[in-house]
Amino acid sequence: MTEGVTLERRLANFRASLARDPAPRDGRLEPARRPPGDLAARMAAGLGGEVIRATRGAYVRVESPALAVPVDRGRLASLPGQPPAGTPLVCLDTETTGLGTATGTYAFLVGLGWWTGEWFRTVQLLLPDQSDEAALLDAIEAQIPADAWLVSYNGRGFDWPLLVTRYRMDRRAAPAHAGHLDLLPLVRRLFRHRMADARLRTVEQTLLQVARHEDVEGWEIPGRYLDFLRTGLPEPLVAVARHNAEDVRSLARLVAHIERCLGDARARGTADAGDLAGLARLFLRERRFDAALGCLEAALAARPVAPLAAAAVREARAPYGRGATEGPVGVDDWWSPRRMADFGGQPDRSSWSAPPRLASPWSEERLLVERAHVLRRLGRIEDAAVTWANLAVGTTRLSAVAAVELAKLREHRLGDLSGALDAVRRGWTVVERRRR
Repeated sequence: MTEGVTLERRLANFRASLARDPAPRDGRLEPARRPPGDLAARMAAGLGGEVIRATRGAYVRVESPALAVPVDRGRLASLPGQPPAGTPLVCLDTETTGLGTATGTYAFLVGLGWWTGEWFRTVQLLLPDQSDEAALLDAIEAQIPADAWLVSYNGRGFDWPLLVTRYRMDRRAAPAHAGHLDLLPLVRRLFRHRMADARLRTVEQTLLQVARHEDVEGWEIPGRYLDFLRTGLPEPLVAVARHNAEDVRSLARLVAHIERCLGDARARGTADAGDLAGLARLFLRERRFDAALGCLEAALAARPVAPLAAAAVREARAPYGRGATEGPVGVDDWWSPRRMADFGGQPDRSSWSAPPRLASPWSEERLLVERAHVLRRLGRIEDAAVTWANLAVGTTRLSAVAAVELAKLREHRLGDLSGALDAVRRGWTVVERRRR
């Protein structure tokens, strides 16, 4: 059978199928039609909101009952990187049609929250149709004062850049604001030592003791909104709105938790040692050395996390990064430059079957090393030398590193050449013993 005959038979079969099931005259399939009616009205009725009609379109506004979340703004402002006490705070979280921040992604739900006294109000602004985006952008701009600080979770990297893109598409600038407090990097620096990851749901369970039930997954949200645009049925958006409102409230709870647990010296007296060590590093970034030293002293007075057992270390050793030349490091080798970087509490795995473990805990030795560095930067060289001398006692790798640091202080800062030579000999002895 030739190729021409085969093609003729296929075309004949195709014509017969069209005769059995005729298509429209123009040859195109009929698109799925949504029921007649106003999309905004349908969305508002399904979510319990109200339709706001403006000159440039319509949007839906949903306000949840106020929640009591007291925050001492003076104590919060005393922490590094926090907004001034008299500055309004606007919590922000968006639900979008995708994960990109380019022109093809819409923010169809913008959750906003702010404090009125100790009461936290949550308002959600929803986009009933893409043609109404200009009205939604006007509403967002009206809710963000020029002197306000935004509070978000990964908002610097996603939520706000996406909104900036949407405002640019509308040929105008995004709303001006005084600052942006992104809680994601703050949580990583303070609490990553006791969390497997930095997702908001993990933070809620670990820090806030909040567990969500029947919550919609993030990957489902774009599809639910697109289903609403196709069908006009608002039921799939009910869980999305509930998810967004809980996200905004969690931002407020997290701010209150940080202020309550770390806001002053009395609160830090009962805080976790690792949290205080992370706070000390934040103080160091602002060159507030006295405050950093106070946090480390409180961490040492608290109960530090015990090091992992040697067997556990062997079972869950971290793989080496590029350029490594030695075997895996142990739990006390967190200071080694060959150790893989800790990206916010991500579990380290040596193989697919090995159980995950978090980054090395803040043991007493690690806290003492941080304290020695802070003392040196404060100019308290003799105190720093005493700390390094105490750490140099032993036969671990840390003992050898401490001996080197002690030798440098004695030679360059104290002018004690004989003491520096003794420290070098001590470190050399440790190294020789470990090589045998």
